[in-house]
Amino acid sequence: MDGSSNITRRLFTQAGIIAGGALALSGCAWTPRNAGSQQATGSSQDNAHTGSSSGASVVGGGATIDDGFVLVQGGTFTMGSPADEPWRSDDEVQHEVTVSDFYLSPTEVSQLEYGTLMSAGSGGEDVPVADVSWYDAIAYCNALSVEAGLEPAYTVDGEDVTWNLAADGYRLPTEAEWEYACRAGTTGPFNLDHSISAEEANYYGHYPYEIEGNYFDQDVLDVKPGVYRGECIASASFAPNAWGFYDMHGNVAEWVWDYYGAYDESGLQDPTGPNTGSLRVNRGGGWNDFAKNLRSGYRASLTPTSSSPSVGFRIARSAVLREGVVGGKTTNAATSGEPLVVFFSWSGNTRLIAREVASQLGVEAVELVCEQPYSTDYNTCLDEAQRDQNQQARPALVTQIENMSRYGTVYLGYPNWWASIPMPVATFLESYDFSGKEIKPFCSNGGGGLGQSVTAISKLAPTAHVGQGLSIYYSGGSDMPQQVADWLEK
Repeated sequence: MDGSSNITRRLFTQAGIIAGGALALSGCAWTPRNAGSQQATGSSQDNAHTGSSSGASVVGGGATIDDGFVLVQGGTFTMGSPADEPWRSDDEVQHEVTVSDFYLSPTEVSQLEYGTLMSAGSGGEDVPVADVSWYDAIAYCNALSVEAGLEPAYTVDGEDVTWNLAADGYRLPTEAEWEYACRAGTTGPFNLDHSISAEEANYYGHYPYEIEGNYFDQDVLDVKPGVYRGECIASASFAPNAWGFYDMHGNVAEWVWDYYGAYDESGLQDPTGPNTGSLRVNRGGGWNDFAKNLRSGYRASLTPTSSSPSVGFRIARSAVLREGVVGGKTTNAATSGEPLVVFFSWSGNTRLIAREVASQLGVEAVELVCEQPYSTDYNTCLDEAQRDQNQQARPALVTQIENMSRYGTVYLGYPNWWASIPMPVATFLESYDFSGKEIKPFCSNGGGGLGQSVTAISKLAPTAHVGQGLSIYYSGGSDMPQQVADWLEK
């Protein structure tokens, strides 16, 4: 295409020319036809912070890109959440951040857009694509850049990815850019002036914000329990935020560029996160998350090779190009040693699954037993478990693993409690050194899948490689052994 081309996002994603295998994880060998670009421009006065599309923007060489992205005018904001915000995590330390102007898609990448570009025209539905890894998202950005005649942002060498800040191609937003756009000038838990309801976002609507401590006194809740749809729904089914972005809370969580790590709390201009790490961040929460995990400041993380049915992505372009390259080594654990199957169970569902996992591996399963077990009465256990999770308690365990160094892969089982792990599992994870090990999580659940349990495990065992998880509905019935076998083969 020549420098006067006028292309739209829909047109070039529907072209179906590029197969995923041809361009996947490339980007380092292509020489852009519009080399020399310095800045993509648009009308910040008309479009920034207003929710209107940016319209056409001009990149180097004179090509016109009309992709409907919103031009976000940069500024300074407080990233993170205050210490008194309910369900706030320690990794959400507030700090001041400045971001430059950037373009951001008003919606998440759809199955239709992803399938048409990456699967030789296979297409899909107009719902956000999910079950894609971080590397899949990177490959899509590079392929879309090539199709648009832009310089790909990423160079991929195995599992190591670098970002050329001078490239004008499509990319993932940084964590700071994502939170800036999500908040849209707000400072509370959500980008609304109240708790978010199931009529305003797609999430596990039975569990609105702060219900965990108010099951029996729901009159005090800002938002009452609502519908749980149990699946991803069409993009833009709800009103956008004040700057024109849809589904920043719920539907699917969104991969961003950054490795997961502690924030640099000093005043920062356009932070891009750590240069190395083992986990990549995703933001916003998905259709199977509780409202607490949809908060503007909440940070989720997964191994970049992993995928989830509730994690997709949204793409950006730089409006102000800079010099330099960021990114570096992905630090993955080297696994060696015997398998260990260890689990916590209350009702017995996880116990059945753990024993099946252990049987297929030819080992014995080890049960995590508390010094003070939870009550066998459901309502009493509910109160006790809620108390421990609200306090982030670490119940003492009778179970001790001798010579943890002998094990290479740890198959860790638990029930999904409030979209996360039971606190005895947190005790276990903090009691041993998991460096050089792989953790493969599996859980029983009543409809929420893995929730944010894999993120919780990743944060508590940051030196381990956390593999693809398995979620089984209650005990799984007669299909459970085959589900386990399929998972173990991956």
